[in-house]
Amino acid sequence: MQSRVSLIPMVLAIVMTAGCADPPTQQIQEAENALKEAQESGASTYSPDEYAKLEGTLDTLRKEVSEQDGKFALFRDYGKAQQLSVSAKAESERIQVATAQKKEEGKAAAMQAQQVAKEAVRAAQELVAKAPVGKDRAAVEAIKNDVEGLQSLLKQVQDSIDKGDYPAAQTQAKAIHDMSQGVQTEIQNALAKVGRGKPSHSRRQ
Repeated sequence: MQSRVSLIPMVLAIVMTAGCADPPTQQIQEAENALKEAQESGASTYSPDEYAKLEGTLDTLRKEVSEQDGKFALFRDYGKAQQLSVSAKAESERIQVATAQKKEEGKAAAMQAQQVAKEAVRAAQELVAKAPVGKDRAAVEAIKNDVEGLQSLLKQVQDSIDKGDYPAAQTQAKAIHDMSQGVQTEIQNALAKVGRGKPSHSRRQ
């Protein structure tokens, strides 16, 4: 009889332990929300390494919960899952702060690239106005059309900036700048040929 009584505290301890071994549902949901918030903040674009690490933490959390769910109730322990959920939430907060800063830097860089592209297009337009027509009228008209196309492409840069897609805006602006430089080179070469073809009057007496 005494041995049975002595087993009661042990049984109670096991029951209490089992009662505490419930999955941290709320913490897990918070961790899932943290991943979603990080993704919506642009972390996958501006903080890809940190975002990938956060995804890894969530994957580990899901596997840990699944592993514990598969155990007999008395042997489940969601302590590690709770730690992972807390870690994921903290990681998400850090990533969102870092992402916000990188987005501001990206915006500034995109706007700078946009300005450089605008200046390049403007310079090309000024050179087109000076381009000799003569026998190369068709070529000059083609160059003018190219410059007008570059002017239209500048609108795409602004659209990307408005959408917050600063990497795309920078890529587009750089392409426009490079194409403008190419157009300027064409026109300058044409002007140089015309200059060489004209007789010089500087030595007339």
